[in-house]
Amino acid sequence: MQQSGAAGGRGCALFSVLGILFFQDAHVRGYVGEKIKLKCTFKSTSEVTDKLTIDWTYRPPSSSRTESIFHYQSFQYPTTAGTFRDRISWVGNVYKGDASISISNPTLKDNGTFSCAVKNPPDVHHNIPLTELTVTERGFGTMLSSVALLSILVFIPSVVVVVLLLLRMGRKAAGLKKRSKSGYKKSSIEVSDDTDQEEKDECMARLCVRCAECLDSDYEETY
Repeated sequence: MQQSGAAGGRGCALFSVLGILFFQDAHVRGYVGEKIKLKCTFKSTSEVTDKLTIDWTYRPPSSSRTESIFHYQSFQYPTTAGTFRDRISWVGNVYKGDASISISNPTLKDNGTFSCAVKNPPDVHHNIPLTELTVTERGFGTMLSSVALLSILVFIPSVVVVVLLLLRMGRKAAGLKKRSKSGYKKSSIEVSDDTDQEEKDECMARLCVRCAECLDSDYEETY
């Protein structure tokens, strides 16, 4: 028995074949040089054992030729030849029903159809869900938006702080200039505060000198 359809309107394929339920993205878009994840999940009526196998294959556009790019059975066996050599990584977990892989350093030549086949005897299948991958270059508009976002998050707050500091310094300088032109004199309270501060400083200096003299006298008495 086979059922297929879109899940949640997100362009995902859902298949139920002889006890195995598949969930795989029907369309995936990626960018050149940026790692791409090909998602494939499954649910089996049988318990996962070391007999479970996963096979990912790739078919170029306008071609019937398929290429094996990943095999799993207890261990990971990414392809060691062909276009995807050393670029396929296992990111799944069979005990959680995840058979996903990722592609490193994708290029425009990676466009095509990918299939994920899972077998967990006695659960098997005949119809395999497919994922269409489209790899494109990031456009100037995308890069520009990234730069703009970075500017908003980093540079603009810094500029605001600098402007505020300059305004504050300018107001302070204008106030001092205005006071000097109007013959500003300190009030009696300000003079009193300055006098008290000077007296405190002088007292502290005398106290330090006195302490030093006491220490010197104690040192001399020891001899």
